Amino acid sequence: MVKFVIAGRADCPYYAKTELLADYLQKNLPDFRIHKITQRPEVWEDWLKDVCEKNKWSHKNSPIIWRELLDRGGKGLLLGGYNEFLEHAQLYYDVTSSMTTELMMVIAQENLGAHIEKEQEEEALKTCINPLQVWITSASAPACYNLIPILTSGEVFGMHTEISITLFDNKQAEEYLKSLVVETQNLASPVLRSVSICTKVEEAFCQAHVIVVLDESTDKEVSTLEDCLRSRVPLCRLYGYLIEKNAHESVRVIVGGKTFVNLKTVLLMRFAPRIAHNIIAVALGVEGEAKAILARKLKTAPSYIKDVIIWDNISGNNYVDLRKTRVYRYESAIWGPLRYSRPLLNLIFDSEWVKREFVATLKNLTATGRQFGGILAAHSIATTLKYWYHGSPPGEIVSLGILSEGQFGIPKGIIFSMPVKFENGTWVVLTDLKDIEISEQIMTRMTNKNLHTFVDLWSLAKY
Repeated sequence: MVKFVIAGRADCPYYAKTELLADYLQKNLPDFRIHKITQRPEVWEDWLKDVCEKNKWSHKNSPIIWRELLDRGGKGLLLGGYNEFLEHAQLYYDVTSSMTTELMMVIAQENLGAHIEKEQEEEALKTCINPLQVWITSASAPACYNLIPILTSGEVFGMHTEISITLFDNKQAEEYLKSLVVETQNLASPVLRSVSICTKVEEAFCQAHVIVVLDESTDKEVSTLEDCLRSRVPLCRLYGYLIEKNAHESVRVIVGGKTFVNLKTVLLMRFAPRIAHNIIAVALGVEGEAKAILARKLKTAPSYIKDVIIWDNISGNNYVDLRKTRVYRYESAIWGPLRYSRPLLNLIFDSEWVKREFVATLKNLTATGRQFGGILAAHSIATTLKYWYHGSPPGEIVSLGILSEGQFGIPKGIIFSMPVKFENGTWVVLTDLKDIEISEQIMTRMTNKNLHTFVDLWSLAKY
């Protein structure tokens, strides 16, 4: 089969004559095929230059015709322009064109009009497909760098959902954000419609569907509660105001990071009450750390460990509950199918290790933010978003920081990490789980500190 590509300036009369002759040949010859490309007059020269440089051709006029070597898998073979195509048709097919100059000019103008109309239709079609507007705050933070490739892979929102990403940070980070935009564009993701930066506070969160709140670049690994409150209250007040003012009415806000996650979440709820029901805190990072510690103890893979429950403060005073935790594909004398699992506490015979070393190791990691780097933060945020949009794995327990409504005896009105499942675009607290009652001593220890924190919070939030 012979396939020719005919490209030209949309208003070129010689392209019009070549096109008409090629149409005749395709209609009358069973093995003759053509592909047409037109460009606006103002972009034609640049387009032609790029094509010639790419293929190492030399051609300066409209049209340009080349033959695609379908049977050889190589680059196209340049035929030439208008005259060369007429000679080829005459020599090989004994066909020529008798189109008058006047008709050539008429068809050329029709081609230009058709090209413009096609462009307008394509633009109109693009506007009908509204991309998901994703905003990332503190975009100069390491977590953002690791989060972008996951968001643009199509695994989070789906391969059929286009997204537009806006990187939000202060003016000092602008040069870094520009380089991050270029790197993101270089991914050539099929789901990424656009990526841009925003350093103007008043424009933040414009029509946002998803807002990812990361640790500020000034966050330190260790900070006092009072310092945290004094620095976060003004920022969260500003964010809350802008979210309510600029974001889409169905916006989803997800708070991640390694420092004072619960506090930032409740502050955003306080200052953005209209969308408070759609603000959550990511707890999967702590789950991941816990699973990794347990996996090293059992000499297995962290992904084989399921249903670790994180209670209370995600980045501080929390309680890691292993009573429902199960281990899959564990190498031992007992084997079963892939769905077979065993209770984790039945496999760790050193109960003192669970009570002391495990708790101390995880507490140290959580309290200081050590080892909670950009990769873990990005993965836990992306996974939580994926569950929020598409549901969590059936039968699996997920930890999530949400506003307590009194479940499990937890005081109302505080942000508390608890077991949930995601389904139908929202989450459901797993209040029907058996044998997960929290002892009065543990509950008192967790909630007393939480309540004192919130008393301090409200007193500072008034100013």
